[in-house]
Amino acid sequence: MDAHILSWVLFTPLIGMAILLLIPAERKNWIRIWANVSAVAGFLVSLRLVFLFDKNASDYQFQELASWIPTLGVNYHIGIDGISLLLVMLTTVIGPLAILSSWNAVQDRTKEYYAMFLLQQTGMIGVFISLDFFLFFVFWEMVLVPMYFIIGVWGGPRKLYAAIKFFLYTLAGGALMLLGILTLYFQHFKQFHFYTFEISRLMMLDLPLHLEQWVFWLFFIGFAIKVPMFPFHTWLPDAHVEAPTAGSVVLASVLLKMGTYGFIRFSLPLLPKASIDATIVQIVAVLSIVGIVYGALVSLMQKDWKKLVAYSSVSHLGFCTLGIFAMNPNGLAGSVIQQLNHGISTGMLFLMVGIAYERRHTRELREYGGLGHVMPVFATVSAFAMLSSAGLPLLNGFIGEFTILQGAFEANRAWAACAVTGIILGAAYLLWMYQRTMLGQVTNAKNLHLPDLSWRELATFLPLIAWAIWIGLYPQPYFDVLKKPVAQIVERVKPGYYEKATQAALPKEALR
Repeated sequence: MDAHILSWVLFTPLIGMAILLLIPAERKNWIRIWANVSAVAGFLVSLRLVFLFDKNASDYQFQELASWIPTLGVNYHIGIDGISLLLVMLTTVIGPLAILSSWNAVQDRTKEYYAMFLLQQTGMIGVFISLDFFLFFVFWEMVLVPMYFIIGVWGGPRKLYAAIKFFLYTLAGGALMLLGILTLYFQHFKQFHFYTFEISRLMMLDLPLHLEQWVFWLFFIGFAIKVPMFPFHTWLPDAHVEAPTAGSVVLASVLLKMGTYGFIRFSLPLLPKASIDATIVQIVAVLSIVGIVYGALVSLMQKDWKKLVAYSSVSHLGFCTLGIFAMNPNGLAGSVIQQLNHGISTGMLFLMVGIAYERRHTRELREYGGLGHVMPVFATVSAFAMLSSAGLPLLNGFIGEFTILQGAFEANRAWAACAVTGIILGAAYLLWMYQRTMLGQVTNAKNLHLPDLSWRELATFLPLIAWAIWIGLYPQPYFDVLKKPVAQIVERVKPGYYEKATQAALPKEALR
């Protein structure tokens, strides 16, 4: 099994979905049980990657290569490095928790609902492990379909509007990205006289700066829409607000990371000259900082609980893109860890909103207040999620934000100074949210007899709480896993970076 471990990780949810479709639709409890078993099985299979992964290896690990469409130069080529490993594990942890959170939430078309989640799980994993651009694009577009149906069929009152908006935005970004991929594909044939979508071979291209810049912007729009970066973010609040709770959790925790992953895996190493172009870097950094501050300010203005959490993602992911384009080890490593942190913290926040909504069927903040008296366990878990998202020291969010700010400060002190305001505003809207919903007296009689968290609901939070504490207290294993791939990307974009850093660190006498 270890020889094809990545294929097992990739296709376990799909196998689970195939068997799920054979269960009679009226057997809803069987469907729920099997969907949860399939998702947990996917996590258990992926756990093997953690124990087998070699943090000192320089190349991709667990690689599998098979010819798929030889006439087009397309291969089934998969493999992972430290960056992919962390995002695959995030996917296989969040998937089962999202599915478990849906136990009572969905009563209609239960079979199709869980089938969409299992299909989406395969698509998201495929994005993070593909080493062939054609294969990557197939999985990238494949993810759109189940999320479209999750929002459009099981969403809120404006579900069709939100689903179509999500689909059109991301499809348009994907189409532009495809133009960039084809440009590299034909340029490879022009230089090496054979067609290939292999990422390692496309990295051998020597393109003029103007062509790299053109391809960079095509990739940029595709990835920026997915993140989403300001001003490409307008599809996100509608999608989050209308999606069922599990859909919001997966969308925020994993789906958005496909955009940041695209920048790290493709934009920087494939287009190094464009990536360090001063104008491009400045534009991306400014958009990231605007997103950080704008997302936080808009969150402060929200009256809808779910919309507040949705806009917070625009702010938090602005930190991730800022770290990427600092283009130094701290910025890149911090960005990946913050992507992980955002998945954990925002996943908890959306689960929190979903639990309150199941009981009261409203997301208006004014309808709540004093829930800490009625639901003390829920209020305690909510406090942890809020502090984790706010970046409290000794919790996960602090590690990512601190490392990104280190990288940003090294690249440009003004970037770091502006980004810090996002942390201050983030604490403001999260504390305001918690105060309005959990503290004080119970302001609405409808909240007096709300049941506290069930054991099933608590089980969706506990793994995320444990993970947040681990990263906050002992993040070194994550930095160790990221050290090699981050070093390779930095050296690719800035040749001689480490040599210059070493020389700068030596005493002057040693350099004579």
